[in-house]
Amino acid sequence: MKKIWDKAELLAIDYLKRNKYNILDTNFKYGRFWEIDIISTKWDKTIFIEVKYRSSDAFWFWEESIWKQKKYKILKSIEYYCLKNNINLESIRFDVITIQKQLKNYRLTHYKNEPLT
Repeated sequence: MKKIWDKAELLAIDYLKRNKYNILDTNFKYGRFWEIDIISTKWDKTIFIEVKYRSSDAFWFWEESIWKQKKYKILKSIEYYCLKNNINLESIRFDVITIQKQLKNYRLTHYKNEPLT
């Protein structure tokens, strides 16, 4: 299963690079189970990205897979990263990239500036 998630993150990173995002970090860990998949910059924003992979249409909306506790953990991880790296919270954004397996390829959707509350 880890191989599939790695492939999804690599697809997301490739997409971001093609769209002029600068990748700062991947799989940033804060605490034992808290992780931010991708941290990037574009223009004057630091962007924290959660990657969601689906092999079918079941539970397709990413909001269904990021419940309240997960959002809290993501928010705390972002706050810690910003404190550690002296990043102003006013210059950040949270995005979600969904990747859905299709017959011969993948469908990638980028949701920008999503709320964490």
